[in-house]
Amino acid sequence: MRKRLHDATSSSSAGELPPEKRIRRTKTICSCNSPRPPFLSAHSTFSWFDEDIWTEIAKFLDGKSLIMLATTNKWFRRAIMDDGIWKFVSLRDLQVPSPQRVAFKWSKLYTSAFDGSHSYKFRQQEKHIDWMRIGAFYFDSSVALLTERLNFPGELRKEESMEKMLRSHGCCFLDNIKPGIWIADLQLVRCPVCDLNTCDGTMQTLDARHIELFLCEDYQNGSWEYELVGSHDIKKRADGAAGAIFDVKHLENSSTSAVFDYKSWIGKHNDWQPKAMIAFHAVAVNTNLQDNEGLHVKYQAMRAGTNGEVVSMRISQQLL
Repeated sequence: MRKRLHDATSSSSAGELPPEKRIRRTKTICSCNSPRPPFLSAHSTFSWFDEDIWTEIAKFLDGKSLIMLATTNKWFRRAIMDDGIWKFVSLRDLQVPSPQRVAFKWSKLYTSAFDGSHSYKFRQQEKHIDWMRIGAFYFDSSVALLTERLNFPGELRKEESMEKMLRSHGCCFLDNIKPGIWIADLQLVRCPVCDLNTCDGTMQTLDARHIELFLCEDYQNGSWEYELVGSHDIKKRADGAAGAIFDVKHLENSSTSAVFDYKSWIGKHNDWQPKAMIAFHAVAVNTNLQDNEGLHVKYQAMRAGTNGEVVSMRISQQLL
């Protein structure tokens, strides 16, 4: 009895159980595992050469920054020089709607609009004094109204002769305008560029051109020239030298009405700095004048070949 008790006590103190009562572990205990998020997977790491990402980034860059990025390497050149990017940037910076079609790549159109070029850089450079970029506007229709007056013209009849319209209303119509985006500049040139040999002063010119003009070969080689549309004299004191170009289709639009509200933008009567106003479908300029004896006003147009579309327009004014 004592031996059995001793044996039982020894087994209990050793912490051992009989073989039949021991727990058998079939597998080891492990911690709970959660599914791995897909965005942490190795295959989804960020790629610096994701074209969609750089297309979006490019929309926030100016033209100079885009060119710098395109010169980084061949991949960036291919991605950044995509015409869709340059179309977006061009319309954004010019603040005009998209034309139905264009004859040149948008990268070239952007360059011709923002590289500092103007019409007197191509011809008559010796006559040029200074210039100012006004902005861009848009022609929907093929008819333009050119005027030297900034008040609303009221009732106008296209069947009136050019001379009568200039004399009575100080304006004229111009047909067959090339639709699309137009760029407007204010030019200051020497008067000998005009027909009055008695004047040795300066001449102000509102100069508007289609955005594609400078890229056309016939313009570059001098085949297209400006033609005189009409001219007349204002033989009395003029308060200012003004000029405006309107798309006739949008003459009564609310955006165009801002141009006719000229007192809000031409400056005070003793402010001699040129002022300009741009709208979606119109452009206007005005320079207040000191005492004078009147103005000689000249209207010019450039066509894309004989009987072609009008691709450039000018309204020039000089003191008598």
